[in-house]
Amino acid sequence: MKKGARYERLSRIDKRHVWHPFTQMSEWEAGDPLIIEQGRGNYLIDINGSRFLDGASSLWVNLHGHGHKRIDSAIKKQLGNIAHSTLLGLSNVPSIELAERLVSIAPRGLKRVFYSDNGSTAVEIALKMAFQYWEQANGGSDKKRQFIAFTGAYHGDTFGSMSVGEIDIFVKKYKPLLFGTLRAPYPYCYRCPVKKNKRDCRTECLKALEELLIKHSHETAACVIEPVIQGASGMIVAPPGFLKEVRRLTKKYNVLLIADEVAVGFGRTGTMFACDTEGVSPDFLCLAKGITGGYMPLAATLTTEKVYKAFLGKYDEYKSFFHGHTYTGNPLGCAAAIANLDIFEQERVLEKMKPKSILFGELLKKFETLAHVGDVRHMGLVAGIEIVKDRATKEPFPPSERIGHRVAMEARGRGLIIRPLGDVIVLIPPLSVKEAEIKKMLKTVFDSVRKVTEE
Repeated sequence: MKKGARYERLSRIDKRHVWHPFTQMSEWEAGDPLIIEQGRGNYLIDINGSRFLDGASSLWVNLHGHGHKRIDSAIKKQLGNIAHSTLLGLSNVPSIELAERLVSIAPRGLKRVFYSDNGSTAVEIALKMAFQYWEQANGGSDKKRQFIAFTGAYHGDTFGSMSVGEIDIFVKKYKPLLFGTLRAPYPYCYRCPVKKNKRDCRTECLKALEELLIKHSHETAACVIEPVIQGASGMIVAPPGFLKEVRRLTKKYNVLLIADEVAVGFGRTGTMFACDTEGVSPDFLCLAKGITGGYMPLAATLTTEKVYKAFLGKYDEYKSFFHGHTYTGNPLGCAAAIANLDIFEQERVLEKMKPKSILFGELLKKFETLAHVGDVRHMGLVAGIEIVKDRATKEPFPPSERIGHRVAMEARGRGLIIRPLGDVIVLIPPLSVKEAEIKKMLKTVFDSVRKVTEE
């Protein structure tokens, strides 16, 4: 890495003042940080002019590449009008127009849009709405206060979203502050949570969920799920039909369904929303990340007219949803999101994704030849490559060896930015990635995995 005077100055200031998320800062302070200055198409460019293919979509948010003219223009145009105006007691043009667009493409029945600014808050809002709904609907019920979530879940870093999450490194230290959650097994078929064989197991996880619902539906407000793909637990792809059965069971037992599509919404799975892959309509749809194409912080929680009406009443009944954010419905973010949806429509993004997804999947098959690749999971333009010490026993490498991190650093040296989840190598490029770039990305990762694991 080049180390000019400008790099040294910025690196020194960064280490002195910036506290980075999910980062052991003692290691950071001892290293040489990569400082990004520009983005062009599917590439990131550091302050020394080095180019890196953005294999992580800048943490799963960038959809159409950096510097897309349509989104750039939309933000500039909106700046000419107003940058921000509150939605508390007022409204603004972009937030109205975006709400109409979101409802028009969302799963059937979702008619109301509540804005916030990140994925954690989108989920937090759904949890609070579900809880309050049962308190106020049909004369009110003070019994339906529980939530059902899934093993391996990640729903964010606020206290409510952590409560329905499970991954220890994210929640363990805060457990004394979190509310209890009922837990159903998610079908992580490579490491089956109910100890079945993938070849002859179709329903065991669903049986466990139904048993929970039979016992606890009378006290359960909602079930929250990452539809089709669990993200932070390692890109776990559920078997076809699992989501549809979860929806059927929650309806059967009168429990609301919260679909957390923060990570998988907006084309990642090959359909606009992951719920669309199985024709599922949840009671809540949580959106963030790709909603603005990766440009501005914005989130939305969509729900049904039935839920919305439970919050209507006279002022002194205090049925309103007393929740909000200063930047709720920010005009710049909403303008970017509208431009993002225009790109999907006018550039036929989902249609163009199909051959890319097929190529992506074909190239991923080669990883199965590597001695330390235990499982390869793929859907749309999302992949998780799980590295293990022993393929026969599925024994992982000791965390101290940091295999995933070492693979990412090796790939960085070859011009590719990825961010692993432990020893799962995650590939989630922008939807605008070109076929030549997919080939380059997969070859880089293959060579990096082989070099690190064979050492």
